[in-house]
Amino acid sequence: MNILLDSLTNEWQGLLRILPRLMLALAVFWLSIIIGRALSRALGRLLQRGALSTTHKKFFQGTLVWFFGIAGVVVALNLLGLRGLAASLVAGGGITAVVLGFAFREIGENFLAGIVLAFNRPFEVGDLVESESLQGIVRGIELRHTHVRTADGRDIFIPSSQIVTRPLVNFTRDGLRRPSFSVGIDYADDADRAKELLLATTKGVPGVLPEPEPGVVISGLAPQYVELEVYFWVSTTAKETSLIRTRSAVMEACRRCLEREGYTFSSNVSTNVDLKAPQGVDVQLSSDTSD
Repeated sequence: MNILLDSLTNEWQGLLRILPRLMLALAVFWLSIIIGRALSRALGRLLQRGALSTTHKKFFQGTLVWFFGIAGVVVALNLLGLRGLAASLVAGGGITAVVLGFAFREIGENFLAGIVLAFNRPFEVGDLVESESLQGIVRGIELRHTHVRTADGRDIFIPSSQIVTRPLVNFTRDGLRRPSFSVGIDYADDADRAKELLLATTKGVPGVLPEPEPGVVISGLAPQYVELEVYFWVSTTAKETSLIRTRSAVMEACRRCLEREGYTFSSNVSTNVDLKAPQGVDVQLSSDTSD
């Protein structure tokens, strides 16, 4: 019992002797964190005056906080007399990075890809992008992922490594998109006249840009009809313009135009409907009652 009490007494006295240095080490660590955050906020205010994006600012601010945090750990270990541990921590950083790199390869890839995207990325927040059949509006850009919201309300977080290594489509980089649709007319109809009518109708629909100019071309010769393709341009930056609504309005206007001009037309089907055909067919039945 006396041995146990003596051991506890010695440990308590040792803790009391090291307590001032422990408190000083903790104070230095927290001070380094506070200094890092304060400098990070100051750096953020300084970077706001430039043309850097939000992702760039967050990257530099986060790096500064991490730098002061690691420096605080090293200084605290030295104050505790653990100079060997501090030296090995600094010297073994490369080996640790390699080990962690193998253990968390995908996380490391996304992090490095996020750094690449922070300095050279082909999109901004608000752009409509598509990567590996994932399409949506960019809502947020982080180092490890990009937040994309689809047209049907789904929130998708695309890994940064996928964006860097896979083809990426940006539909709104230049502020223009070119919708199109096809319609078929009968071989007996005047295709040149139909092209003129469809082009004039398309130009008159609100939301269709005059430049680049819309167009109508013969895109195919199907067995039952001549296929015409109508294409036009819309602005992706104008808030009052919706690609879906504009495309629907152009299709409806073209349909009414062909119907009004008496065309026999069809869209993506293998049979045509003759709008001038009679609505019913008279059928007469007779029976022979003679022997």
